[in-house]
Amino acid sequence: MKKIFTSSPLSLDFGLLLLRVLLAAGLLTHGIAKIANFSALSTSFLDPLGIGVLPALLGAIFAEVVCSILVLIGLWTRLTVLPLIFTFIVVFFVVSGGAAFAQRELAYLYLAGWVVLFFTGAGRFSVDALRCPLKKAAA
Repeated sequence: MKKIFTSSPLSLDFGLLLLRVLLAAGLLTHGIAKIANFSALSTSFLDPLGIGVLPALLGAIFAEVVCSILVLIGLWTRLTVLPLIFTFIVVFFVVSGGAAFAQRELAYLYLAGWVVLFFTGAGRFSVDALRCPLKKAAA
């Protein structure tokens, strides 16, 4: 029982795996819904940065689908979370900036998770770790 509550490297890597998979899978559902409703959203999607509705929608889909898949498998994780961090900074501060925190909480939690993954990386159970065995051995 005592082993369950220790912070061994194995349990830390397992925790990073769970964080990656749960965050990415949750966000992927939002991106897939955007793809499914693309024609309707292409004229009504919010444009918080003033870049146009279509580029804003395509950027959101890229972050929510492509980046989520890459984070899910743990490929180029630190680089891949940068668009996700940017997306959720915009959602938290610009899109819903005037709303009560309770309405912005989901964006805050996603942002926090992506920032953690930026600093920690994907962990041992990832494609990144398979690609760079020297980093794995040094850790």
